[in-house]
Amino acid sequence: MLRTLAAQSDAFPLARPFRISRGVKTVADVVTVEIGCDGVTGRGEGVPYPRYDESIAGALATIEEARRAIEAGATREELAEVMPAGAARNAVDCALWDLESKASGQSVTDRLGRPPLGATPTAITVSLDTPAAMGAAARTLARVPLIKIKVDSSDPETQIRTVRNAAPAPRVIVDPNESWTFAEVERLQPLLAELRIDLLEQPLPAGEDDALAGFVPLVPIAADESAHVAGDVGALAEKYQVINIKLDKTGGLTGALALADAAAAAGLGVMTGSMISSSLSIAPALIIAARSAFVDLDGPLWLANDRPGGVGHGTGVLTPPARGFWGTA
Repeated sequence: MLRTLAAQSDAFPLARPFRISRGVKTVADVVTVEIGCDGVTGRGEGVPYPRYDESIAGALATIEEARRAIEAGATREELAEVMPAGAARNAVDCALWDLESKASGQSVTDRLGRPPLGATPTAITVSLDTPAAMGAAARTLARVPLIKIKVDSSDPETQIRTVRNAAPAPRVIVDPNESWTFAEVERLQPLLAELRIDLLEQPLPAGEDDALAGFVPLVPIAADESAHVAGDVGALAEKYQVINIKLDKTGGLTGALALADAAAAAGLGVMTGSMISSSLSIAPALIIAARSAFVDLDGPLWLANDRPGGVGHGTGVLTPPARGFWGTA
């Protein structure tokens, strides 16, 4: 039986602004895909990211261009031949995983031969702001297991130290979002070690990270904007110690699983990340999170209202969505 495909844009207002070195976000704009077949419907979500020259209109156009192949029954593997890796393919790929799960009566974890998803500690982000505001935000997070600090190059020492002083117990990721120079990376190593920072995420612009080749940091460095698909790993292994896997970069769970395998084969650690999104983006990412040393999936926690049945949250720990939300029969 032929499939049916529906794709639309959805907007989820944030409860508070989300600031990073590149700008401020107040709404999560996403693409929602539904694929139906024989009375069963699978759903997926993608978040087009301007940093990668993506937009809602562009993602919807990409999906429309692949409509004939998708409705004719293209497999997830065949999807990679007709759609580029990115948010559009992520939405379609995850919708197919969900459809296959519901049609077979088996959860995605069962089909992968993995245990059911459980509670998942996630980073909770301290958004870029004045040091005083960042410290105030951090004090409310003093008991979560992991904090992620968004910084820039204006005064990262004060930003990081203020947050750490306000929350001395949690593990910490520092994320400059490509805003540092290599000189700053070198200069700030002693501070990062002193403040017990666990991970430095993509400090340099992706096109300028050759400077990290052979560099031995005091704190592991993760590739985010530099790492998209499994084929990138070979060029990253001498620059980074960890790969941040985001389904919107890999083009879905299928590509994310391949990237996780490639990272492991290269001896690199794995982090799971996401854009600011609804729980429909987070549910498939939890599959990768189960094999990750660092998890950053707090996207839905920034929303004023998430999709019904989405992930639960308590003190920095996510619980899986309701049965039938995604990936379960």
